[in-house]
Amino acid sequence: MTQVTNEVQSGGGVVATARRRRKKLTFDKISFMAVFLGLPLAIYLVFVISPFVQAVYYSMTSWGGYDNNMPFVGLANYVKLFQDDIFMLSVRNSVVLAVFLPVITVILSLILATLVTIGGSSRGQIKGMKGAGFYRVISFFPYVIPAVVIGIIWQQIFNPDNGLLNGILTGIGLNGFENYPWLGDARTAMIASMFVIVWGFVGFYMILFIAAIKGIPAETFEAARIDGAGRFRTAISITIPLIRDNIQTAYVYMGILALDAFVYMSVLNSTGGPENSTLVMSQKLFSTAFTKNQFGLACAMGVVLAAITLIFSALVFLVNRLTGGSKDVSE
Repeated sequence: MTQVTNEVQSGGGVVATARRRRKKLTFDKISFMAVFLGLPLAIYLVFVISPFVQAVYYSMTSWGGYDNNMPFVGLANYVKLFQDDIFMLSVRNSVVLAVFLPVITVILSLILATLVTIGGSSRGQIKGMKGAGFYRVISFFPYVIPAVVIGIIWQQIFNPDNGLLNGILTGIGLNGFENYPWLGDARTAMIASMFVIVWGFVGFYMILFIAAIKGIPAETFEAARIDGAGRFRTAISITIPLIRDNIQTAYVYMGILALDAFVYMSVLNSTGGPENSTLVMSQKLFSTAFTKNQFGLACAMGVVLAAITLIFSALVFLVNRLTGGSKDVSE
């Protein structure tokens, strides 16, 4: 009995010693944590969190931007914002972009990605439609063009006097579009601007979805084909569920871009369009800061924009989770 007790105590001592060794910090562990955890965290705090905290503080001052005079005004800037009809219109325009742009872009990208990966012949090997490589390059080409250049190109295409679009429409007999101001009419300015943004990004997200679809085993699609599933059924029941996380990521990124859209909107309609129909929050923020020198008020706009962006991202993740996005597809 004594021998057993000694053995148990001896074994316990070995375990305790092993635990102490595991818990003991070595130079390698400390250096690893410092380089791969501490340094990135410090950079994130300095360059991301710190500026945001400063912006929140500046938003509660009447800072002019070019001096050290920062009278504290509390929440007065936020009260002023929500009483500003033009700013509220810019919020509405930004929300409209965030609602429609991700949906349109993701759906078009999914359709194109499906066509060039599994949209080919229903016989033989699973493959894309004929000429898929060519369509892939053509679709991705707009993404490599700078946003400013895209805006200038489409501004010329929409030109009411000698633009290509009106020329084509009148050339096929639609004389009602002669000298039609696509960007100068409040009814079409936002739609035309949204079209330009979709045109510029649909190719990028198509490539993203192509890479995701390529990761799905071909046997999965072959099994669906044997079971009699058509292309549409395969896309809905197999492709979309298996690349759901990629779709969520694309939706969030496209929504964030839509809530900004500063470059596109500024080039297409630098003044906010007719009746401010294309004015977005980032444009209003820029003009408030650098035209009116009201940096405190502009910071308040930035905080509101950041809050809306966070709410949008949270809603996307919440909807995805409530609709079963966190579950394994195999279940």
